[in-house]
Amino acid sequence: MAAVRRAAAGAVLTAVVLLTAGCGGSSSVRDHLADNFENRGSQGDITNYWSPDPVGTVATRIVDEDQPSARKADGGNEYLRYNDDIVTVGPAAGGGSNISVEDLDGRYRGGHFVYLGPGFTPGSPAAGNTSGGSGDAK
Repeated sequence: MAAVRRAAAGAVLTAVVLLTAGCGGSSSVRDHLADNFENRGSQGDITNYWSPDPVGTVATRIVDEDQPSARKADGGNEYLRYNDDIVTVGPAAGGGSNISVEDLDGRYRGGHFVYLGPGFTPGSPAAGNTSGGSGDAK
């Protein structure tokens, strides 16, 4: 009987670990940014970072650590869409790159990133989804 209980407890522990690892999503991109780039402050739900590296190098480092659901480049900026966050990497005035991470509830819900297309349209989390949507889903 004790062996059955240990096996059941082990199965439950394994399930909890797998669920926790699978649900990390956007927190890991936030952790990666906080651990690897210079924090330049926060305003509301937007946190800003800086790197001495160029935009493409910074965006690739971020993507290598945590794969986004969509990635677009526009006007010298790189946009990375995650489950609950959007990361923008752009050129800094004095050199290097500015990096911002913001919750998708803000400007995203209002359609601010709709011009980037699939994966950036409110309500369309998948890069291949071109249907748009009402913006009700995150």
